[in-house]
Amino acid sequence: MKTFIPDTETVDKKWWLIDAANQPLGRIATRIATLLRGKHKPEYTHYLDAGDHVVVINAEKVKLTGQKWTDKVYFRHSRFFGSLKATSAEELRDKDPGELLQKAVKGMLPTNKLSRKLIRKLKTYKGTEHPHQAQKLEKYTI
Repeated sequence: MKTFIPDTETVDKKWWLIDAANQPLGRIATRIATLLRGKHKPEYTHYLDAGDHVVVINAEKVKLTGQKWTDKVYFRHSRFFGSLKATSAEELRDKDPGELLQKAVKGMLPTNKLSRKLIRKLKTYKGTEHPHQAQKLEKYTI
């Protein structure tokens, strides 16, 4: 018997459509991270990009519980003195709702070269319109 080792050409990649309306941010982010890594497939390999593409619509309607809209703060720093910038979750949602979901999913992926490749397969859109009709999206229910 020989051991089956998959490669990127043999893995079948699908396109999933997820509606984020009235879904908790953490719950939806874990499902998206699982789909991007390919952990739902039997041929999952930790060092291989076996995941699917994910299109998220209604990103501005995602839910956060409690006081997280005002208390949850995202920081960025350019490594120059005094350049620390802080943005609340509410400000980030108003500016770019897809970025809120992207940051949550990116935090659930491993920090390596593969995760930078995987996060590019996540497409987030405000509203229900998206330009990916030709990919024959399958609806993923949460």
